[in-house]
Amino acid sequence: MMNKDYIPIPCATYNQYETAILRGYSLRVGWKGARAIDRVETLNPQDLRTRAGAEYMIAQNQLGQYRVIRLDRIKYAQTLRPM
Repeated sequence: MMNKDYIPIPCATYNQYETAILRGYSLRVGWKGARAIDRVETLNPQDLRTRAGAEYMIAQNQLGQYRVIRLDRIKYAQTLRPM
């Protein structure tokens, strides 16, 4: 089943997420969550996956909780490089 309302994200943005995963960088992510509630968290992205025609980021927050975020719902993601 295809997800017809998914809007593909720019390749440069996808590359930013891939780079964060490969280099172990955290991201400060703002996204539109369930019931259209704005969310902001510092996350450690683990993987990018495609399911039912939409792309998702699998990430872990600082408390160890996992988040699965549809990429077109992410408003911004700031890369936080380790010091």
